[in-house]
Amino acid sequence: MVAVSAKAAARAALAEKITAASTLTQKHQVTDLLPVPEPLEPLFGAGGLPRGSTLAVGGSTSLLVALLAAVSSAGSWCAVVGLPTLGVVAAAEAGVRVDRLALVREPGADPAGVVGALLDGVDLVAVGNPGMLGLAEVRRLAARARQRGAVLVGIGSWPGADLRLSLTDAVWHGVGRGDGRLRQRRVTVVAEGRGGAARPRRVVVVLPTADGRIAPFVQPAAVPARPEPIGRPEPVGRPEPVGRPEPLGRTPAVRIRPVVPDLRTAVEAG
Repeated sequence: MVAVSAKAAARAALAEKITAASTLTQKHQVTDLLPVPEPLEPLFGAGGLPRGSTLAVGGSTSLLVALLAAVSSAGSWCAVVGLPTLGVVAAAEAGVRVDRLALVREPGADPAGVVGALLDGVDLVAVGNPGMLGLAEVRRLAARARQRGAVLVGIGSWPGADLRLSLTDAVWHGVGRGDGRLRQRRVTVVAEGRGGAARPRRVVVVLPTADGRIAPFVQPAAVPARPEPIGRPEPVGRPEPVGRPEPLGRTPAVRIRPVVPDLRTAVEAG
């Protein structure tokens, strides 16, 4: 009896959340797109999540949290079903507005009914374990999301998703040679899907950053190579001593013939 009362109370609380979310959605202007984190905008042809679409997110829960933060910060409501490992404190630190988040850790025996009810009044509904739904239920929920103008997100493999996001080439930073802590991760987010999204798109981001959020990856500037140290100049040997100049030899005497003719000889000749 206590278990039944607790379950009924949980359903009543969930109904109140859905009603409140529906009322707020009607008060605010409903756009055709839900916002996404700015570093991920190049992955979406329209720059955001189209209402009525289905998205599959694989590789990491941190990518889902980044999407929840962008949507809830803009004033929209989000719900997560069947993901008990999602921590509320960690989500809040990553930027999620927990006052606009409905968290259903264990959906019970009728997960499709819970997800369908949330789609009636919540802007984005994420399903943590798509395996708990049958293929027919997945299709019905996708059709309901289109009808209600909500975004349906599946963690992992989601059949028939309009767009699939995955992570690759992850590199952690912060650990040195034998010391330090993991502080942030550089990762490539790949988007591929149907129609205009058939061609894969990629962006490199930091997820998570040191504070648990998402940021664009900035290639660090190349560090110029250190110039080779200039050593001391090689010592110059002592100059060779300059010897005394060799003495010049005695110049042989040269007999100079007189230029002026001998006057006596000239008289005799006359």
